[in-house]
Amino acid sequence: MAEKYDMDGLFYRLSRSTFRSRFCLKQKDRDYVRSKGMDTVRRHAQDFVRTRLAPAVIPNDGKQTPMRGHPAFIAQHATATCCRGCLSKWHHIPAGVQLTQAQQDYVVDVMMAWIDRQMQQENSRF
Repeated sequence: MAEKYDMDGLFYRLSRSTFRSRFCLKQKDRDYVRSKGMDTVRRHAQDFVRTRLAPAVIPNDGKQTPMRGHPAFIAQHATATCCRGCLSKWHHIPAGVQLTQAQQDYVVDVMMAWIDRQMQQENSRF
């Protein structure tokens, strides 16, 4: 799970990026997470990573992740796990090579940790 990674350090670095730090879950996204549950959102994230990010060659790399439509997509942009270029720059996972299962698990764990933090922030506002 997420505990085996330095999520605090990663999220601190991401918070220093004007682009990355502007992403947040909208009410519709929060409602989706609440209605579907974190396990379902994780399964969707795993599928998105496996099909859109894991291949060694992605014809539309840098444009394969929508900016809205699912909480996992927002999480990918917020955590710089949206394309192979960002994975290389922010997470030191090289482009041009099929992601291993461990790398895919790491990406999903990062996304889900961000979603969880977003959901917790909402709860702490009340």
